[in-house]
Amino acid sequence: MNEPVQRPTRDRCPGVVDPHPAADGALARIRLLGGALTPTQMQTLAQVSAEFGDGFLELTARANIQVRGIADVDAVAERLTAAGLLPGGDREKIRNIDVSSLTGRISGHIDVRDLAEALDAALRTDHGLTGLSGRFLFGVDDGRGDVVARRPDVCAVVRPGAHLGTLSPADILIDGTPAGSVADRSDAPSAMIDVARDMVRIAAAAESGSRRPWRVRDLDAGGRNDLIGSARARLATSAAAPDAAETVRAPSAPVVGWFEQDDGLVLLGAVVELGRLPARPAEFLAAIGAPIIVTPDREILICDLTEGAAETVVRVLAPMGVIFDADSPWVKVSSCAGAPGCGKSHAPVRADVAQRIDSDVAVTEREHWVGCARGCGSPAQSHMRVEAGPGGYRRQRIG
Repeated sequence: MNEPVQRPTRDRCPGVVDPHPAADGALARIRLLGGALTPTQMQTLAQVSAEFGDGFLELTARANIQVRGIADVDAVAERLTAAGLLPGGDREKIRNIDVSSLTGRISGHIDVRDLAEALDAALRTDHGLTGLSGRFLFGVDDGRGDVVARRPDVCAVVRPGAHLGTLSPADILIDGTPAGSVADRSDAPSAMIDVARDMVRIAAAAESGSRRPWRVRDLDAGGRNDLIGSARARLATSAAAPDAAETVRAPSAPVVGWFEQDDGLVLLGAVVELGRLPARPAEFLAAIGAPIIVTPDREILICDLTEGAAETVVRVLAPMGVIFDADSPWVKVSSCAGAPGCGKSHAPVRADVAQRIDSDVAVTEREHWVGCARGCGSPAQSHMRVEAGPGGYRRQRIG
């Protein structure tokens, strides 16, 4: 368990309406519901980036998308709202919902996107969440363990056999710790909202001066016990509820390449250099007319394709820099923005990463390069962190 952290009271996480003033212009973060995009939404993002930003869509470690260098914040917010990409009101920053990326298409106990949509609807309307941090992460796991492995603040995990009937239990975990179960998985969203309300209460009580805990891992032992104890008092106890070690069955292989869906259709997984999708290939992705999923590993999943359509997609997009090869070093290497886009960075990280890829040294493990100690965009799983400082880079294994 991490040591408790006291963070600033004001959450500076960027949104769209309230972007971050980066060195290269306004930075907007679009929080996707479980990484899902319609073709129309992808087209809107491509156009917004080309017209108002730097021409790229940045894929993040929370399966969101960022646009940098924005010149007209109001115009971008208007376009994205019209496309259904903003939840509206003051709820934009708390829409942080991680969902099993392959749910309903490949493996998993059951498609859990309906639970994620119900949770999203509750987040939009619940008045008890004022003050919830934009860092607080909800998770909905279809039983494969991919979401639990990223240790969201509160997570619902459906049980084996969930596909056999509408009434099936789901387990609620708080920062990886079992808190109990709901008898019907449809009650999981409200159970997670209850945990988030408790987090608001406990974080406010723990606030000291200008410092406040944002996530469960930031709480001290007393706050954590209060949060988990309150949830356990509400939830059912079940001998079948797994502990964190039993739950995590996360796949280690990247979702890059050609995959057969459970319904016989094809899913294509791809990455792009530096996790930056240029606007032009983004427009081609939209033109396919297929559902798109962005994953926390900065993968782009193109879903529900026929074999013929999938072959055409690879033939058209691969020459445009969309990588469908799971053995590409870009599958294992990611980075923050670095200088000059970030004024806090000690190095031009992206340029240095590009040089590292072009070198003769093979990439044998997951690497994340950062320009300062904040470690922006770091993956949740174990990785080698390459951090720039005044004296150069240093390597440190994380996880």
